[in-house]
Amino acid sequence: MVEINIPKDLLPVDGRFGCGPSKVRPEQLAAFSSVGAKLIGTSHRQAPVKNLVKRVQDGLMDLFHNPNGYEIVLGNGGSTAFWDVSSFSLAEGKSQLLVHGEFGAKFATSLSAPWLEKPTVIQSDAGSRSELRAEAGISSYAYPQNETSTGVVTPVKRVTGADAGALFFTDATSAAGGIDFDPYETDVYYFAPQKNFASDGGLWFALLSPQAIERAERIASSDRYIPEFLSLKTAIDNSRLNQTLNTPAISTLFLLAEQVDWMNENGGLAWADARTKAASQHIYDWAEASAFATPFVSVVEHRSQVVSTIDFIDSVDAAEVAKVLRANGIVDTEPYRKLGRNQLRIATFTATELSDVQQLTKSIDYVVANLG
Repeated sequence: MVEINIPKDLLPVDGRFGCGPSKVRPEQLAAFSSVGAKLIGTSHRQAPVKNLVKRVQDGLMDLFHNPNGYEIVLGNGGSTAFWDVSSFSLAEGKSQLLVHGEFGAKFATSLSAPWLEKPTVIQSDAGSRSELRAEAGISSYAYPQNETSTGVVTPVKRVTGADAGALFFTDATSAAGGIDFDPYETDVYYFAPQKNFASDGGLWFALLSPQAIERAERIASSDRYIPEFLSLKTAIDNSRLNQTLNTPAISTLFLLAEQVDWMNENGGLAWADARTKAASQHIYDWAEASAFATPFVSVVEHRSQVVSTIDFIDSVDAAEVAKVLRANGIVDTEPYRKLGRNQLRIATFTATELSDVQQLTKSIDYVVANLG
């Protein structure tokens, strides 16, 4: 690696641009040190921790526009665990899925379980996407709102002409808390807290519609085998008591609560949406004007506002640029490992400051110029 020292006046104040785990604000850590740490080592079945869970649930409902009849349900494990929860506890019959990246493909695999019908998979090349379409006999439609591996965004919207009773699943792990949406356009809006919510992993959360809850309860009462850990009905029952089946990570809950409160106090999801749009737009504008970089996602409407993927020309080694950035304290800008492109992947989650993104592009320009 070429040794390049980026001038301090070009460096961002905070050099964390990873797609998860993501930047945690200093204020969250200070609050945890003074308040949250006192909850560590105490029972999650007692009032202090249960009140923390309720604080998170109430805060998320406010952030997500308080849709009537919906509930915030949580459980152990991240979004990966929720894929299997969906397979055992929510999916029935045949599903249709959009796949245009790694995480959409993994959910499609989960909904291909032997007790389910073979799903319809609408596959698109990485960096682009297709659309869900009405199909007779489909009981579940699923898609990633933000495909973290490629930086492609999909609007939260039901399909006109879908069968009555069909549920819509939105994988919102890297979108929740950073992109505004209409909750009534989906039934299962699930995510983990280590992206826009600036927390640690280890838990999943889902905003569930009354229809989704009814289906989960119906399937739970059937003869389908459901492991307790993957039972959505068990998670719903526990969530209504402000708790989880197994011991949750208290630090994850506390950091999440602080981030949700911060968002709501500053204007809610519309405010967060404006922040991520401004930060990502700077990156796309910079790439469009650059002599060596260009947005990977060519269709503007498909470009994510929370994960920007930027291709480099062949004569500029993006991996080398990322190594130099890392040596200078700017970390986690490498592309998704399985995508195999000469690019950088930059998260612009809600906690990220526009000023730091502006400094990042200056630093990249400096590194490329000095790599020769």
